[in-house]
Amino acid sequence: MEFEALVHRVREEFREMPGLRLTPAQATRLWGLEHDTCRQVIESLVAAAYLRWTATGAVIRAES
Repeated sequence: MEFEALVHRVREEFREMPGLRLTPAQATRLWGLEHDTCRQVIESLVAAAYLRWTATGAVIRAES
């Protein structure tokens, strides 16, 4: 799947489930992605201020 399509898919997952909180390992399993690809998708959404890291190493929507 193209990278931008993956980013869109992950963004939509967080939009549809506002309380979603995932560690990178959980996200990798949930979306069936390779670890590095998943990390790049997450970092892309963090850089866009859509997601943010929690103190426990999970990601959540930035507006949460």
